[in-house]
Amino acid sequence: MITASIVTYNNNLLDLEGILRSLLISPVQVLWIIDHSDEFTRLEGELQEYKRKDDVYLQHEGRGFRLEYIKQTNKGYGGGHNVALRKAIEIGSQYHLVVNPDVWFGAEVIPALWRLMEEDESIAQVMPKVLFLNGSVQHLAKLLPTPLDLFNRFFMPAKLISKRNDKFELKHSGYDKVMNVPFLSGCFMFFRMSALQSEGLFDERFFMYMEDVDMTRRLHVKYKTLFYPSVSIYHRFSRLSYHKWHLSFVHMISVIKYFNKWGWIYDGARRRFNKTLLKELKTNCEE
Repeated sequence: MITASIVTYNNNLLDLEGILRSLLISPVQVLWIIDHSDEFTRLEGELQEYKRKDDVYLQHEGRGFRLEYIKQTNKGYGGGHNVALRKAIEIGSQYHLVVNPDVWFGAEVIPALWRLMEEDESIAQVMPKVLFLNGSVQHLAKLLPTPLDLFNRFFMPAKLISKRNDKFELKHSGYDKVMNVPFLSGCFMFFRMSALQSEGLFDERFFMYMEDVDMTRRLHVKYKTLFYPSVSIYHRFSRLSYHKWHLSFVHMISVIKYFNKWGWIYDGARRRFNKTLLKELKTNCEE
C-alpha cells in the first residue's frame, strides 16, 4: 500500500488542483490533507464538494482511492505530517509520500520510485529530479550544512558565495545520476515506512524548516537516501523565508535547534557523510 499526505496553510482547492490530479493518476490509495489554517478557509467545504462532483475523483474513489481531511491546530510541517504517518502505520502502509501542495507530476513518477524501492530494501527515501516551471533543475539534493553554509545563504550576496554554494548544492554532479545524498528536500519525500518506524518520524521540535535535513540524515545512517533523476516533478519553488521577515525568524530558530542537536563546530556524521558523497561523485566523474 502507498499513502500520501499534504499539510496545508490557508490554501484553497485551486492551490491543490495540480497535486490532487497527480495523486489520482498514481498508485497512491489514501491521501490525508492536514489543514493548519489559522483563519477561516473554504478548503473543507471545497473538498467535500470536490469529492461529491468531480468525475475524475469519483472514478478513482470507485477503485478504492480515499481522501481524508483533518483540521487541527498548527503543529508545524513535520508535526502535521506525523499525524498522517501514524495513521499510515495503523493501516499497514508500506510506502508514504510527503509532498507539498505546490508540486505536480506525471503518472510515471510514483510507479518508478515504487519499483526502485521494491528492488532494493536498503533504500529508505527517494527524491526525483525537481524542476522549475520553465524546466530548469532545482538543486535540492545537498550536502549536510555547516553553520557557515546557512549563514552565507541568509546574509551574503550570492556572487560572493557562489563557489561554496555550488558545492553545497552539488551542482558539479550535473544532477543527471543517482546519488546517495544526506539532505533531500522536504517538498517531495517518498519513504519506506519500515525505515521510519525504525528510525522515528519527524522531530516536532522543528516547527518549520530543517525537519527535512534532520529526517534524511537520520535515515542516511542505516539506509540509502537517494536522488533519482530518471523521473521528474515540478515544484513552484518560492523560498518565502528569504523574503518574509517572520518566516526568516522561524527559519533561523529551526537552524539554531538543528545545530544544537547535531553540533555547531564538530559534527562527525556531517563530515563523514559529506566526504563520502563528494568522493563518490569525484570517482564517477573520473570514470
